[in-house]
Amino acid sequence: MKITTIKYVRNKCNTFFWTIYNKIRLRYFWKIEIGKDSSFNGILCIWKNSKSQITIGNGCMFISNANTRNLVGINRKCILNTQRPGSKIIIGNNTGLSGTVISSAISVEIGNNVKCGANTQIMDSDWHPEDPRSGTPKSIIIHNNVWLGLNVVVLKGVTIGENTVIGANSVVTKSIPANVLAAGNPCKVIKPLNIENR
Repeated sequence: MKITTIKYVRNKCNTFFWTIYNKIRLRYFWKIEIGKDSSFNGILCIWKNSKSQITIGNGCMFISNANTRNLVGINRKCILNTQRPGSKIIIGNNTGLSGTVISSAISVEIGNNVKCGANTQIMDSDWHPEDPRSGTPKSIIIHNNVWLGLNVVVLKGVTIGENTVIGANSVVTKSIPANVLAAGNPCKVIKPLNIENR
């Protein structure tokens, strides 16, 4: 019981410290808009083009520390990256990210109440634009109440509809409709979800 209490207090102290530290960095150094009541556990890694936009909504949580209450196994810090002028990352309210990488060459928009499971990656480009094999970047939209499972990768040009759940280790290469369970590599719809009975 004592060990559990110590861990709880330590986690609260870590979150308090990292929240203050990250908010100062985001607002005053990176000029990033951040809403009320967002919190951080561990350092959020940022690379932001000076002529790009990153917006974080209210009540978001960024977990970048493996020694937290998320015991699934976070293997990296959360990373937000805008690659070029005009790139944008917009994260809605009450969204949780655990060791998540979001990279935008054009646009990545994430809605409200989205769960990004441990080590998820969301990338709207193939990187390496100097390589002729690299395709054109395409925007990503993840609608409200989507759940991305452990290690999910969302690639360029994808839209994921409201309330959809993407199973662990899936690679999402094409758009997925609302209110479904989808999984696999490449990710495909498995079954519709009855949201009222969930």
